[in-house]
Amino acid sequence: MYFVNSVEDLHDLNPFIVIGCGGGGEKFANFEGVEAIGFIDDDKSKHGLKFCNHTIYSDLNQLIRETDARSVAIMLPIGAEGSALKYAVQAIDKGKNVVTSFRSLPLTLNPSLTKFADDKNVIIKEISPRLDVIKKIFGTGPSQCSEILPKLKYKPKSPVVFVGGTSQECGKRTTTRILGKTAQEMGLKSVVISTDELGLEGPVDVNFRAGSLSVMDVASAVMGTIKYMEEHKNPDIIFIEGQSSLTEDNNPHPRGLSAAILVGAQPNATIVCHRPNHPYRYPRGIEYEIKAIEAVEPTKVVGISVNLRNVENKSELKNFEEKYALPAVDIMNRGASRLLNTIIDHVGITHSRVIE
Repeated sequence: MYFVNSVEDLHDLNPFIVIGCGGGGEKFANFEGVEAIGFIDDDKSKHGLKFCNHTIYSDLNQLIRETDARSVAIMLPIGAEGSALKYAVQAIDKGKNVVTSFRSLPLTLNPSLTKFADDKNVIIKEISPRLDVIKKIFGTGPSQCSEILPKLKYKPKSPVVFVGGTSQECGKRTTTRILGKTAQEMGLKSVVISTDELGLEGPVDVNFRAGSLSVMDVASAVMGTIKYMEEHKNPDIIFIEGQSSLTEDNNPHPRGLSAAILVGAQPNATIVCHRPNHPYRYPRGIEYEIKAIEAVEPTKVVGISVNLRNVENKSELKNFEEKYALPAVDIMNRGASRLLNTIIDHVGITHSRVIE
């Protein structure tokens, strides 16, 4: 009843004032058959600029007075629910129809808004999240959009090290924790951010299960955690545990999670973990993972942590080092200090802060 399921559902509501001069607003204005005749944005730096061939305004009531708009489209992101609700109430009170984005103002969570629209004899609709399609295909699905965090953009002040890997269960959790502990022993104030499935093992400074979140929320969650730890601990260096792999074969499902953590970490340096002869995972290999990591983020893979659990000849580390021209260590056998020295040299931490 309240869902917009196709662009044709919008045509009878023309013309529109669009609120939100970003990606969502532009997409909406460019829908075939949609007539957008005015634009509003809360960002003062945008006021007076041109957007989709119109001037961006700050006052919805002014545009309602000066145009013949029949409807208002609210295309705001997650985190702007307060503004979305304000604009919806204003529009309905002025007798205008409202179309909302399911991310910024889901109507299932705002029944009083639909009642207000009914009382004012106007139409209020929400662009469908199309969860009906998922339920039709799988027989189940979420009851509403699972993205809930605002689109945070935070640039770390401290050097960040991402610990990725070629597969699940290859040593990322252990490597991250040992690197953090070794950094402390070398005189650095380090922070370890764990993202793993169980989060039961220390030492870590903070743990959240990244897999419990919508992938759309993971990058913001990582950035927000970095920001929080920098404000509370002022670290010299931050280590972030990755999940799964960008390239692991036969297990594509968590690869998007791995990419989201990497993007949120924005690392200065990266360590790749690898478990040769893995008994139940199918890594494509170190070369694939390095290329994928460095393609997704402008970071540099500076070392390899090799999990020798399934390797009989422990001297095989030398072969990895020669093949990939990177330090390759056994993190369980005094390898952390070598990796850490490589990281320190790469990110530029001054040796005066490090106990030699």
